[in-house]
Amino acid sequence: METLVRQWHKGAWWVWLLSPLVLLFWSVSHIRRLAYRFGIKQSTRVNASVIIVGNISVGGNGKTPVVLALAQYFSHKGKRVGILSRGYGGKSDTYPRQVLETDSPEEVGDEPRLLAIRSGVPVVVDPLRARGARFLCDELHCDIIICDDGLQHYALARDIELVVMDERLIGSGFLMPMGPLREGRWRLATVDAIIHNRQNNTQPHLASGTTPQFMMALEAELPTSVKNNVKRTELTYFQGKRVTALAGIGAPERFFSQLTGLGVNLDKTCPYPDHYQFSPEDIPSGTVLMTEKDAVKVAGFAHDDCWFLPVTAKIDDAVFTLIENKLNTAHRT
Repeated sequence: METLVRQWHKGAWWVWLLSPLVLLFWSVSHIRRLAYRFGIKQSTRVNASVIIVGNISVGGNGKTPVVLALAQYFSHKGKRVGILSRGYGGKSDTYPRQVLETDSPEEVGDEPRLLAIRSGVPVVVDPLRARGARFLCDELHCDIIICDDGLQHYALARDIELVVMDERLIGSGFLMPMGPLREGRWRLATVDAIIHNRQNNTQPHLASGTTPQFMMALEAELPTSVKNNVKRTELTYFQGKRVTALAGIGAPERFFSQLTGLGVNLDKTCPYPDHYQFSPEDIPSGTVLMTEKDAVKVAGFAHDDCWFLPVTAKIDDAVFTLIENKLNTAHRT
């Protein structure tokens, strides 16, 4: 799948063979969207503010750190925040399900478990997001629900839509299955804000009507032991070592590039598909650096020299101001 995503973004010649299917994909998604817009299909509105953090393309763009940043911000404001996820990769027996720190990634998914560990707020997984949102609102008494992905899940009514994009932007610009787009680029003109996840401070030029665009960066924290997450070390620990970096995320090259930018000399890089289920055989001997999302999946069999790099999204303050203003306006009407 990851190879396909890369080819989509590059616009490889063979994707034109799939062009007849684009019309079918567009027709189905367009009809579905119109059905919700005109009330043929009903969207569920819950008694809480709903913030969607999503994208219009396939592949990891950095949504999870944005969800964490929003949860932290509104929690500090005294709001009762809940996080909602589809729980991709998890196989729970029951839904909706509140994620506990003791739950395994195999049960609830890797990202929801990471969110539960890092956020300090209730995290619920449910493939039916409207049902999960009702659970957060009615049972856990949340007044702000932040959805990790779900921009195209119109069954859940929302108050704010945020799109997170990395340096790939819209890739080839083609709809699936010819390209990486779940919806056409026109959709960018209808969301409340676009957040660019980039390792440099250069804001790209992206035509999106009047939609405001903001910058964010993933700021690295101290490397942390996979086996003992209270044990941390400085980046200087990795100097002079033969370091293997592994990543099972949507854009592993971005993680490897970040490590190199921090001065870590990588002896080997091991990219894996997003949500990859690691086994002990996948973990090499010697010094290993991985993402925090991968660390939650390998903690049970990692060795003593396995480390992960926590990151925090540093987002333009104007994003939070925009969200608060829109929510306040919505509550007055």
